[in-house]
Amino acid sequence: MFSKIVVLIFILAIFYCLGSALFFMLSRQKAPNIMAKALTWRIVLSITLFLLLLLGFYLGLIHPHGIE
Repeated sequence: MFSKIVVLIFILAIFYCLGSALFFMLSRQKAPNIMAKALTWRIVLSITLFLLLLLGFYLGLIHPHGIE
C-alpha cells in the first residue's frame, strides 16, 4: 500500500510541474527560466519514479501481475 501512495505522490508532482510549466509558457510575463526549471523538475521526478519502480521490483516490494 505504501508503494502505491509513493507512486501517486510522484505522479501528482509530475503533473503539477507540467501544469506550472504550461502556466508560465502561456502567461503574459514570459518567464522561460521558470518554465525550464519546472520541466527539469518533471524530468528528474519521472526518472526518479522509474528508478524507484525498478528498485521496488528488484527487491520484491512490487509484484507485477499479468492479464488474466
